[in-house]
Amino acid sequence: MKRLNTSPISGMQELLPADQAVFDRLKSSISEVYHSHAFQHIETPTIDRAEILFAKAGGDTEKQIYKVFKTLETADSADEALRFDHTVPLARYVVEHANELSFPFRVSQIGRNFRGERAQKGRFREFYQCDIDIIGRGSLPLAYDAEVILTYADALKRMRLPDFIVRISNRKILSGLIENLALEPFAKDIFSIIDHAEKVPLDATREALIGLRLGDDAVEKILDFIDIHGSLSEVKPKLEDFDYGSETYTEGLGELFAVLELLESQGLKNLAAADMMIVRGLDYYTGTVFEAFFRDHKHVGAIGGGGRYETLAAHFTDQLLPGVGGSIGLSRLFYILQENKLLSDFAPTPVDYCLLPVSSADFAFACEVASSLREQNFSVDIDFTDKRLSDKFSHAAKIAQFAVVLGETERETHKLEQKNLLTGEKSELII
Repeated sequence: MKRLNTSPISGMQELLPADQAVFDRLKSSISEVYHSHAFQHIETPTIDRAEILFAKAGGDTEKQIYKVFKTLETADSADEALRFDHTVPLARYVVEHANELSFPFRVSQIGRNFRGERAQKGRFREFYQCDIDIIGRGSLPLAYDAEVILTYADALKRMRLPDFIVRISNRKILSGLIENLALEPFAKDIFSIIDHAEKVPLDATREALIGLRLGDDAVEKILDFIDIHGSLSEVKPKLEDFDYGSETYTEGLGELFAVLELLESQGLKNLAAADMMIVRGLDYYTGTVFEAFFRDHKHVGAIGGGGRYETLAAHFTDQLLPGVGGSIGLSRLFYILQENKLLSDFAPTPVDYCLLPVSSADFAFACEVASSLREQNFSVDIDFTDKRLSDKFSHAAKIAQFAVVLGETERETHKLEQKNLLTGEKSELII
């Protein structure tokens, strides 16, 4: 019999139970923060119409969308595809249910998305994203940009992560600079080069810009521009020096400064900073954009980000439904923490109790004890095997925090002792 390859497909994350328990705890922590900021949870279908997804994919993402095929026999292409993020399906969802929703609509989504990009460390083709979005009807005050970033930072803080920074910009600023330099025909290429600038040496970025034949002066101005970063007080005079009267540039500056002021007033001065290298790769962003990085682990890239989109729903409706949102890339975040041994504070065992009946005569009593513990919201496993007690303890130590031996004495007296398998301590168990 031919043995099939049982390893996961490249780019797919598959965890052992103990790691999955940590992953689930991180996910629950994020969800709790989102709920505390009044975001309502929804789920959109994993598969959507291709025309919906392609309508606003843009950039490299458009090349990475997984299409669904009708049949394996003919491999006919269907008009359906796997979602690559939560935001585009959300735009469709809001249009579909607009008359049943209350605006501004604060919404969270936590689930899997798919991109056919090259698998590499910390990047997956199937991955969890934890999203929040605020959608307005007709208009959406700029304060909601700061609200999303604040919620986003609160979620990262709740997880007791390593030192991180949320880097913020506004796409109108770069667009305005491009207008000032009369480089509008090259705008898309310039945005793409800057989006990848942090992943390559500075000389590679310079060469890429030179390759567009922008002119030496324009190239140096762009390089000087993307080097601007820091607090509001640090970046404000530098950015104002680049303003040659472009209305788009001025508008972008005003929005960026307003968002930074709101965040600093909320105590985020040390966690949020302006950074002109942040542009985000998805074309649907129109204003505020942001990404989060670990200060000491920049080599792993962003752990998530987001921004404002004014016209995302324009392909689906004539209504103006501006929004702003952010996403934590949970699969990548977990990988980073695991690789850098930063999960010691998130090491729950998958099971609370493992009950160890000595013989089959103790099975019924073990079930009674399990029922009592489960009524107290504990998770309980029962080892019904005929292994030696020492082997049962070895099994319990791999999956549970506590082990309880159940023999004739325990069955008759109902006096139980629990052993903490993490510390070795023993104590009475009252049920």
